Amino acid sequence: MDKSKIHESNLISRDLSWLNFNYRVLDQAKDSKKNVLERLKFQSIVSSNFDEFFEIRVGSLYNYIDNNKKRFDYSGLRELPFRDHLLGECQVFFKKFYKNFNDKIIPEMIKNSIYLGDIESLDEEGKKKIKKYFKKTIFPMLTPMVFDNLHSFPILMNKVLIYGVVTKSSDNTNKRKISFIQIPVNIPRFFEYKIDEKIIFIPIEKIIHKYIKKFFRNVTIESISLFRIIRNGDFTLEESEDIETNFLEELKQKLKDRKFSRVVRIEIHEEYDDHLVSKLKDILDVGDKNLFEVKKESIIDLTSLNQIINFEEFSELLSERKKPILPFDFDNKSDKNIFDILSEKDILLHHPYNSFDPVIQFLYEAAEDPNVLSIKITLYRTAKNSRVIDALLKASENGKHVSVLFEAKARFDEENNLKNGYKLEKSGCYVIYGIGALKTHTKLLLVVRREGKKVKNYAHLGTGNYNETTSKLYTDLSLMTSKKKYTKDALEFFNVITGHSIPDDYENLITAPIYMRDKILELIDEEILNVQKGKEGKICIKINSLQDKHVINKLYEASNKGVVIYLIVRGICCLRPERKNLSENIKVISIIGEYLEHSRLYYFHNSGDPVIYSGSADVMIRSFKRRVESLFKINDEFIKKQAITILNYNLRDNKNAYILNEDGSYDRIKNKRKPFSVFSEFYKLDKTKIDNSILL
Repeated sequence: MDKSKIHESNLISRDLSWLNFNYRVLDQAKDSKKNVLERLKFQSIVSSNFDEFFEIRVGSLYNYIDNNKKRFDYSGLRELPFRDHLLGECQVFFKKFYKNFNDKIIPEMIKNSIYLGDIESLDEEGKKKIKKYFKKTIFPMLTPMVFDNLHSFPILMNKVLIYGVVTKSSDNTNKRKISFIQIPVNIPRFFEYKIDEKIIFIPIEKIIHKYIKKFFRNVTIESISLFRIIRNGDFTLEESEDIETNFLEELKQKLKDRKFSRVVRIEIHEEYDDHLVSKLKDILDVGDKNLFEVKKESIIDLTSLNQIINFEEFSELLSERKKPILPFDFDNKSDKNIFDILSEKDILLHHPYNSFDPVIQFLYEAAEDPNVLSIKITLYRTAKNSRVIDALLKASENGKHVSVLFEAKARFDEENNLKNGYKLEKSGCYVIYGIGALKTHTKLLLVVRREGKKVKNYAHLGTGNYNETTSKLYTDLSLMTSKKKYTKDALEFFNVITGHSIPDDYENLITAPIYMRDKILELIDEEILNVQKGKEGKICIKINSLQDKHVINKLYEASNKGVVIYLIVRGICCLRPERKNLSENIKVISIIGEYLEHSRLYYFHNSGDPVIYSGSADVMIRSFKRRVESLFKINDEFIKKQAITILNYNLRDNKNAYILNEDGSYDRIKNKRKPFSVFSEFYKLDKTKIDNSILL
């Protein structure tokens, strides 16, 4: 009944769509054409995604269930039936995910002399080293915690390996007790050992298991079970008008609470102790469907595979990063500084095909230039040892006025952002930690520079974070400009988000949470109107996620009126395409591969004079209502052509693209055209290949 009801809905469930996205990532780990380390990398990514799915999406669902709140999923199901259906689908995915690891990847590792071994597979020297390692390093760090009628149930930490040990006393009472040993995350997951050409990785839990009796002297060990829990990581900060409310203190408390939030998943080795699991389910308030079993011979927590992937001797097995190509019209060989270049023309960067270095260069030159007066920037996620942070610190030291809107609520980066925020504050920067209950997700940088007797502004507007690490892995767009039509809007935008200002109409920005959804609906309406006038109507949108019901329904209306719609949606897509009398003119593709597609482009045909926007926002309720977002209009004709080429190339891809079917499933695109992969073709792009402004 549930499945038929789900199919009848005109919308696809957000959570089921996200789960489907992980299947497409899993395909990368299944790809036998990739070498073993590349496959391991994607296996680890899927594992991390699956953890996050439970922390956030399943966690959010339990927020409704635990607080007796109503929730209708896009599938048409209420919260309890949907939970049961979702957990069932998660069980299926989990089994397929581990089957690939156990049956395909481990044999491939062995072929490459990489072994997930046990202690008995080592030579005598190796066994001695293991014994010494346990005695000197591991043993002092572990603390058994008993649970009985005298000791309360201990706090079990999120996403760490835990041994549950059931023991019986040796006296006549024969009492059964449960003890927990949590393995600290600062112990490497694998003990690395080399025998001849073999590299053996001994999981830390196997070492502890061998010597676990040392923690339980003079008692009988009845069973030893290894497990891991995932806790609800979804929380919201309530906006308060009370000026006495300390936002940062509230955030710190929420982060502490996250460590002890409700459990949404238990991952455990099969052949576990029934008494132990019965107690866990009872105390942690989880059911059978929240219990995910892993084969005894396999390992729990595949996110830890990164230690193997990054093993120094395996560097030659990883695909060599392609060298970025020069952006069009960017003269890096002359003695011109970045301000001279941007005074002449706008520059569009397409990362990682174009390096992120010009953006970093922009910041460092601004920090050192005696004519620069101030720098304003929004930060959501930054790299470890961030050059962006370093440039801002230098700017402050050099007497520039530096304003930073640091989003303290960037999920799972909260603590890092708070730390960097304090560092910037100490150097003299003006730091704002978010805007009430809203998340500041927009990517915007403004530099104010004295030039003669005048002051000139320079801006960077982007789709990705100011993060030089992810810029090598994510596809993103950067527009660098000195055009007043952009810098005036950027200046106004900063006044709004850092002060108490109500904006005038922007010339080239669409912003959320005030106006963005309405503007997108208006642009779709324009295409409908053009079709009704006998003109061509065409829309192409490239985003990460599509969930907002208002925009989806408007796209359905446009489809029924004859507008041709192409959607390139990497992850979640709640729109159901190619349904009769609903969405027959809508095609949806998803591209998954070497890089994570993160750039956003909104194309509207506009009777042959395309209107194109780019920026930070996806078509999500949260983007329109709960975030500070911005989309910027692309005005320069050549940059327009670049944007259209990006869309064209994505639509031509037949190596990494999937098509979304009407039933919510995805199939790889297969056609007889010459093989075409965006991840290689963008490196070959030159001016002669920039397409005209007509979409495929």
